[in-house]
Amino acid sequence: MIYLKTLLNVIDNSGAQIVECIKVARHKPKSSGSIGDIITCVVKQARPQIESKLQNASTNKVKRRDICKAVIVRQKKPLRRPDGSVVRFDDNACVLINKNGEPLGTRINGVVAKELKSLNFNKIVSLAPKTF
Repeated sequence: MIYLKTLLNVIDNSGAQIVECIKVARHKPKSSGSIGDIITCVVKQARPQIESKLQNASTNKVKRRDICKAVIVRQKKPLRRPDGSVVRFDDNACVLINKNGEPLGTRINGVVAKELKSLNFNKIVSLAPKTF
């Protein structure tokens, strides 16, 4: 379960490495998030900015202290699936998205939960090397 102040790993190549959850966008009365929920987060740690000599733009899309939205793709708390199986991941992870729900990065490193496909995050599932 993802609460306020929870730290999550970012598994895409948008430039962020670690983000902190500041809001869980839900319509339910619970204030915790699980796989497939959209959260608002602030970037706590980002990759260093690399300036190119050919271009003045940097390769990272986000930098430290940026506020952005993300989708939770892995959580440590065991998740019970409708068929009765239970899946548990090693860490809490997310993928940064824009206002339309498209991922900011072009690659995803690591596995994502297969529940994202039924929640219409097809672009994230297709970019991931493996769904579990």
